[in-house]
Amino acid sequence: MDFRIESDTIGSVNIPANALWGAQTERSRQNFKAGNKMPLDIIKVLLVIKKAAAVANRQLGKMTEEKRDLIVEAVDTLLQLGDAELRSDFPLRVYQTGSGTQTNMNVNEVIAHMAKKLNSNLEILPNDDVNMGQSSNDVFPTAMNIAATQALKNLIEEVQKLAATLRDKQERYWETVKIGRTHLQDATPLTFGQEISGWISMLEHDLSFINTIKKSLYELPLGGTAVGTGLNTTKEFTKIVNTEINNHYHDKFNVENNKFYGLAAHSAINAVHGTLKTLAADLLKIANDVRFLASGPRAGYGELNIPANEPGSSIMPGKVNPTQAEALTMAAVRVIGNDTVISVAASQGNFEMNVYKPVIIDTFLESVNLLTLTVNGFNEKMIVGMTVNEKKMVELVNNSLMTVTALSPHLGYHKSAEIAQKAQKQGISLKEAALETGEISESDFDKWVDPKKMTMIDAK
Repeated sequence: MDFRIESDTIGSVNIPANALWGAQTERSRQNFKAGNKMPLDIIKVLLVIKKAAAVANRQLGKMTEEKRDLIVEAVDTLLQLGDAELRSDFPLRVYQTGSGTQTNMNVNEVIAHMAKKLNSNLEILPNDDVNMGQSSNDVFPTAMNIAATQALKNLIEEVQKLAATLRDKQERYWETVKIGRTHLQDATPLTFGQEISGWISMLEHDLSFINTIKKSLYELPLGGTAVGTGLNTTKEFTKIVNTEINNHYHDKFNVENNKFYGLAAHSAINAVHGTLKTLAADLLKIANDVRFLASGPRAGYGELNIPANEPGSSIMPGKVNPTQAEALTMAAVRVIGNDTVISVAASQGNFEMNVYKPVIIDTFLESVNLLTLTVNGFNEKMIVGMTVNEKKMVELVNNSLMTVTALSPHLGYHKSAEIAQKAQKQGISLKEAALETGEISESDFDKWVDPKKMTMIDAK
């Protein structure tokens, strides 16, 4: 491979000839080789921040119009690239310096070299021009918060779509009676629509938690520079950059906050991820309910029919598995584990700066991406095509012993329990056991033990 030589404050570095990065990026590329590469979501946000900074510096008279225009053009050129092409110039790993400094410098160097490609007659310096008025210590956590908010938008949309699909199912099956289950044992009847309504309410509460807590992410630590004091920048610069960021994302980020908090703590990301853990736990429950109710088709609960998306076995012909539920539950378990990673990492604010920033945002974005994609698959490839096996539901209700609960107000708890136990021991129906006692007529049994009435869907 052909190389060019560049220098930094430590010395000379060999860099691949066609690479847009510079010496600091190359040092990091050689020194840190573990883990995923820095998420492109972060890279793209950093590019937007650099563009906004150039606009601000020009507006404040600290940068020439020509330099501003060239930096803006360089950023726009990079942002227009496809992800694969963009990735080629941002090779650094998550497991690097805990401040994200090397990724910030990677962005500065790539912008500077792109500017050189666009106009070799005007020199743009990574530190003095692209990074003017900034520090990695305030820019990187700013990018973390912005990237987190943008990723959440997609997840929220997918959860809303799942809830909408479930509402359609709720309406369709509102009066479809099935047996309830508590402690994995038979319980009193309810309708499948009622059961689904509980799932929907879970998702609605989860969305409420996310939307309430995510507001804390809109506080940007930009302007704190190295330790939170704002050395080498101004409030005017920060406000202009904030305005440019809001114009780009059509959002309402703000910089009127405590910068010492913003650099040393990532409480907002930690708190928001807690709501993702809650969502993951609820999705785990919903997906498990669906796959267990669809178990069978002959030797399980068999209450639900699910779509056959792919062959379920390499040895058993015709087998259908609940693969979308399995994918979602695996993702949910990962997110629950990720919450521990973020909680521990968020506690590592050593004096004026948390030094686990890259792993915090990488883990957060992984959780959001996993949930976004698996919720989409679960909804579109499983829930949309899910139907009810009403014959099986009726059969299970009719064979259940817990409809005896409807007799309790008339015969008392003790006598009703004896009837249920008699039916179980003798392997007969509840009705047969009740009539054998001679204490209830068939007409009274039919009037009192009405599964649909027991669901209370018509109760005022």
